Amino acid sequence: MKKLVTILFLSVLSISMNAQEKSAVKVDLDAPAFKFEVETIDYGKIEKGSDGVRVFTFTNTGKSPLIVEKVKGSCGCTVPTKPEAPIMPGETGEIQVKYDTNRVGGFSKTVTITSNASEPVKRLKIKGIVLKPSTSSAVEKEKSLISN
Repeated sequence: MKKLVTILFLSVLSISMNAQEKSAVKVDLDAPAFKFEVETIDYGKIEKGSDGVRVFTFTNTGKSPLIVEKVKGSCGCTVPTKPEAPIMPGETGEIQVKYDTNRVGGFSKTVTITSNASEPVKRLKIKGIVLKPSTSSAVEKEKSLISN
């Protein structure tokens, strides 16, 4: 009796597994696509208050216009700017990222891009270390302000 129940259970299980509809993966061969020069920008060691702007350059390697719908930093200290116009096939575009260098210490942040590309969500990274300003450079800046 146990064998009959086991065989019946396995039969029902295998039939139900085969009855599930298999979904076909649709690939749009004409869809736009990103090709970034680099996907991570390392600021290295930079001084507090220095220029925090860096640029990610990409090419649309697809066959239709690439529209960047949204770019978002992982926190308020990372402010990305997206291209407003569509990027035509074969053309390059830029995503500018400004990190707030008034925050001392190491950082590793993510910029998330949403677009009409074949890979609709893309993540880029920035990282680096913001150093405290050296006392000699702070004194020199103060002297230059006083002398003007």
